Amino acid sequence: MVSERFLVSGGNRLVGEVAVGGAKNSVLKLMAASLLAEGTTTITNCPDILDVPLMAEVLRGLGCDVTISDDVGGDNSVVTIDTPAEPKYHADFPAVTQFRASVCVLGPLMARCKRAVVALPGGDAIGSRPLDMHQAGLRLLGATSAIEHGCVVASAEQLQGARIRLDFPSVGATENILMAAVLAEGETVIDNAAREPDIVDLCTMLVQMGARIEGAGSSVLTVQGVESLSPTTHRVIGDRIVAATWGIAAAMTTGDVRVTGVNPKHLALVLDKLRSAGARISYEPNGFRVVQAERPRAVNFATLPFPGFPTDLQPMAIGLAAIADGTSMITENVFEARFRFVEEMIRLGSDARTDGHHAVVRGIPRLSSAPVWSSDIRAGAGLVLAGLVADGVTEVHDVYHIDRGYPRFVEQMQALGGQVERVDAPK
Repeated sequence: MVSERFLVSGGNRLVGEVAVGGAKNSVLKLMAASLLAEGTTTITNCPDILDVPLMAEVLRGLGCDVTISDDVGGDNSVVTIDTPAEPKYHADFPAVTQFRASVCVLGPLMARCKRAVVALPGGDAIGSRPLDMHQAGLRLLGATSAIEHGCVVASAEQLQGARIRLDFPSVGATENILMAAVLAEGETVIDNAAREPDIVDLCTMLVQMGARIEGAGSSVLTVQGVESLSPTTHRVIGDRIVAATWGIAAAMTTGDVRVTGVNPKHLALVLDKLRSAGARISYEPNGFRVVQAERPRAVNFATLPFPGFPTDLQPMAIGLAAIADGTSMITENVFEARFRFVEEMIRLGSDARTDGHHAVVRGIPRLSSAPVWSSDIRAGAGLVLAGLVADGVTEVHDVYHIDRGYPRFVEQMQALGGQVERVDAPK
């Protein structure tokens, strides 16, 4: 991998329109769901991000034939997955360990093959994300599951429906248990299930394939197991995290940005926070518009599972707070290591302090440029936004993280008037 960096020159307002593609947090799970049915499944509106070809490699390793082609008339891709009658069940190869979402093949493999060996995944450095709830759910469905030689190893004679209450509304655990349950015998009830739009999107595709699911979007999912599913064609929902990133960028730069390709109801709380910061917000049928006329006001944020403020937007919230008028408190309730981002913001002159799950940020009118390093996808995007409101040129390193979640990020930023350039890092 060629090491690249972004050079971000501060001072410009972001103005214009930006289109958002399919959701990163949805498309990878939809690709995994294709394992549940023999035949050809087609997924459209797939974002042009690094994780999509990585997931394609995971599926190829399990015996699928996967093609990625350009979407006619758009910037996004179409992924076609031909799943064999008997997929392989051993997902222990390099692509699996490179990103977190690879673990979502665990549920479909248990449903189709009644056994699975999945290497423990890699991904972003934002704290521990153990698979305890994934394994506990599979055990309640009748499987054995353990960690052996760096892999999750699970098997079952037959999966049986069960009542499963999650200790925390984990998105990943909800998805894996849901995908295992659709082919289990009898009824499965998942209590305290995640409610994210990505879960609803997965449920929509599974129902199109013939699954029987009730309660999508609520905290209780009820699944009636069926004998088999059929392949389908499905369009990925718009990426609310990318959309919100552009909205916050508009507020930080006192800009005027229209964001299209996303359901604004998926961002109701985020847009309310921007309104509290002084932005003028207008909802549109296929997106929203953010207009910020003056320096943002300080706003407090607390991350929570949907419909709360997304943990994925915490770095952007800190970026907004760093240049806001007043003092903000940001509380992180989901991932314990997300505040690593604050260390990089301090390099940029931010007046920020952390204590456990809390960060206190006293806003200053302008940040100052410095070299900074991305530790994960959202931290990287947050640092670029910070660079837009810093004096001089900010160097953002390890930008491959950003490419994993933001398609055509530099090009879209430039189209809005942001001064961002991709260059090779010095050797």
